[in-house]
Amino acid sequence: MSEISISRSTRLRPLIVLSLLLLIGVTLMGYAFFSHQYTPVDPNDHRPIDVRIPADSTARDIAEILEKEGLIRSQKAFLSYCRKEGLDIQLKAGHYRFTRSQSLPEIAGAIARGAVVTRSITIPEGYTVEKIGELFEKEGLFTSQEWEQALQADYAFPFLEDVPAQVKNPLEGFLFPDTYLIPDDISAREMIQHMLATFARVWEEKLAADAADAGLTVNEAVTLASLIEREAQVGSEREIISGVIHNRLEQGMLLQIDATVLYCLPDHKEKLTYADLEVDDPYNTYKNPGLPPGPIANPGLASLEAAIHPQKHNYLYYVAKGDGSHHFSVTYQEHLIAKGRYID
Repeated sequence: MSEISISRSTRLRPLIVLSLLLLIGVTLMGYAFFSHQYTPVDPNDHRPIDVRIPADSTARDIAEILEKEGLIRSQKAFLSYCRKEGLDIQLKAGHYRFTRSQSLPEIAGAIARGAVVTRSITIPEGYTVEKIGELFEKEGLFTSQEWEQALQADYAFPFLEDVPAQVKNPLEGFLFPDTYLIPDDISAREMIQHMLATFARVWEEKLAADAADAGLTVNEAVTLASLIEREAQVGSEREIISGVIHNRLEQGMLLQIDATVLYCLPDHKEKLTYADLEVDDPYNTYKNPGLPPGPIANPGLASLEAAIHPQKHNYLYYVAKGDGSHHFSVTYQEHLIAKGRYID
């Protein structure tokens, strides 16, 4: 019996080895096949291909889009890879730019990270809501109609709750001027949300505590800062001009700031007439005491800081010298002499 068992064992051994080799071979072929599915469709094709993934797209939807654009070899391979790496629930909508020289893992990883096509845009300090909209339209981001519609939407930020009802635009002053890196398919409403969120962060991190110590509400501080932004052409004068405004407010004097009149006029003007100074509008600081109802522009950080930290002095007047700077005076008589020197 033992001889027969040994003989059978000897005969089965090659079959077992052959089966193992076949199994290994099939496994390696399968691995090679799927590995090939992950490779670039064309390693030498570096031409950019724009891909737009709509909101609420599933992984299967995205795989179909990518295969249609010739960016992946197989929808099945894309879905398999995303499931294996846990990316299928991380894929994000947006505008992407790929090439056929990129591998499937590179493309899937970019979509999971939300590495959308971006662009940089700078919002200058002192721009009004209207001018910001004109800039966006010029840059091809939104139409004026899209911007106006977005301005009418509701935005949930605590500082907007204190804005008086009589302001011309409740968002004026709070669209923080900065250089923004944004998706190039961002909507007007998303852009406003982003700018308001930036203001909220800057305010809380750098300004809120000092404003509270100075007894200023958010609206008061931003309104003051907007006046400073429009009046100060030379950066070093911001705190001085802030001091003048604070001094006049404390003494109950009319602010008489030309920029407030320009803001309430329907037509843009380079120079004001005496008739303009008589316009009946709550923003006209030649007619109404105190601050205007709200900001007249969107101030930057330097003007916000100047509004909260005015320079201590006795100046009550200033006049433009024609080179961007101002001459400051304590008395009205000194101011008249300065006007005669620089204007009359």
